[in-house]
Amino acid sequence: MTIRHINIFLAVCEAGQNTTKAAEQLHMSQPAVSLAIHELEEYYGVALFDRIGRRLCITEAGKRFWEYASHISSMFDDMEKTLRDWGHLGVLRVGASITVGSRFLPSYVKTFLSLHPGLEIRAQVAPTEALSEKIMENELDFALVENVPRDPSLVSENYMEDHLAVICPAGGPFRQGETITVEQFRTQRFLLREKGSGTREEFDRAIEQAGFSVTPAWEAMSTTALVNAVIEGLGISVLPQRLIVSAVERGLVVSVKVEGLDFCRQFRIIYHKDKYLPAVAKAFLEHCRDFEQNYPLPRFNGLY
Repeated sequence: MTIRHINIFLAVCEAGQNTTKAAEQLHMSQPAVSLAIHELEEYYGVALFDRIGRRLCITEAGKRFWEYASHISSMFDDMEKTLRDWGHLGVLRVGASITVGSRFLPSYVKTFLSLHPGLEIRAQVAPTEALSEKIMENELDFALVENVPRDPSLVSENYMEDHLAVICPAGGPFRQGETITVEQFRTQRFLLREKGSGTREEFDRAIEQAGFSVTPAWEAMSTTALVNAVIEGLGISVLPQRLIVSAVERGLVVSVKVEGLDFCRQFRIIYHKDKYLPAVAKAFLEHCRDFEQNYPLPRFNGLY
């Protein structure tokens, strides 16, 4: 007994127990339909239809079989649709580094799900190193990060440019938009992201190229904690420009430039080189690449 037998039986029932009409609907010959019904009856050892003249009449056993067959056929169709459309209606396991995860990922997911309502997106926000390990263990399909992955098995593709901004207390010695010298900059009290974060790596790279280093007074994984510390006058910080727009607009901090220093980096998509990315995964990544062209810039809702 196969799903083919079940579907033929259901077609006969739906055609008013008429094998000729069922055969037309199924694009089969009438003898082939009759044979399938006969094979079912032989397999179970019961009559599913009584033959009265040239007419079929469903038996009590046939009615019970119809209940099971309808349920099985429905489940099979659901299985076929789900698995065949897995690339469109399945599960995406997405990772994001802390900056991307707090600033962009919620908007990426919300807008993408509006275009693919049958999809489930499971997200993890963590440092790049942790996300890389999860990709290697096949616990994530891909991740959106700030750092270049160290493992050669991971593919890295740039997807968006990002700039870091220097923010200072609003009541401090610097004015909004002012350009300060490197000497003024390097003597400040620094409140920085933790070692290993993409923001910290870009900061360290830029000052190393400028020929100096700093010892931070604060280190934190939380952008909000650092912005609050700057607001309270505890020092200056270098953070993703998109994350400090609200604080600058509200006059809580001021943003300055440093002569000769350019804090610019790329956000990256990373995934395992042997990973098969289904159509929906590729569509999500393309959605992220084009997001700023197609949607308003998401605003950071951190409390300062």
